[in-house]
Amino acid sequence: MRVRHLNCGTMPVPGDSLVCHVLLLETDNGLVLVDSGYGLADCASPARRLGPLRHVIRPVLDPEETAACQIENLGYSTDDVRHIVVTHFDLDHVGGIADFPGATVHATSTEVTAAQRPRTTLEHGRYRRRQWAHGPSLVTHEPVGESWRGFAAARELTAIAPGVVLISLPGHTRGHAAIAVDAGNRWVLHCGDAFHHRGAIEDETSTPWTMRVTETALAMDRKQLRRNQERIAELRRRADPDLVIVNAHDRTLFDRAVASA
Repeated sequence: MRVRHLNCGTMPVPGDSLVCHVLLLETDNGLVLVDSGYGLADCASPARRLGPLRHVIRPVLDPEETAACQIENLGYSTDDVRHIVVTHFDLDHVGGIADFPGATVHATSTEVTAAQRPRTTLEHGRYRRRQWAHGPSLVTHEPVGESWRGFAAARELTAIAPGVVLISLPGHTRGHAAIAVDAGNRWVLHCGDAFHHRGAIEDETSTPWTMRVTETALAMDRKQLRRNQERIAELRRRADPDLVIVNAHDRTLFDRAVASA
């Protein structure tokens, strides 16, 4: 399948800017999104859809950056998107699902439970029910029973397309997952928010302190988050030529992926 890399939400930070890295998969069964970034309704009604957290993350909210607009600019219709696989339900990852009301949304069962029945102050703040108030068709998965490059809890979502693998990586949220995609000549591993800055897997000293603080503050399980990062860093050190590792927000990793696509 062909894999396109889309930035579906710019968020300025001091000296840089973050992206919302979304994968667009062109499969024999239609289009598939991995995450969705911000959507058109988020751009139109940020106070209602995003709440107070918008003042912290300060998204640009440009309609032209939404997955819906970018997909239409590629000559497709939003109806062509059949499935959306989300790493987790944070507001900057699922805002765009409302632009594809006919798409089936896939996530881990633990993450859907956390979003629908938040338990902590952090969960109440990070999940925005209005973003899925349109009642999307939700399919939950238990990513167990298989392994993928050292990750024990993985499941291939063959009902979507061969070569789409959901990998359990809780830590950032209760049910956070990474998504691996077979692009033919290589695999793309989208790690979501398992790490925020490439320094976590490349050179810890290069990570801005603001990113470390944010990552720690948003983690549901900090120890598990660190274990996940160690595993991803180990995978990166192996330097498998058929693997590209990206995450949701690091602009440099996004730019590298676009250049190598």
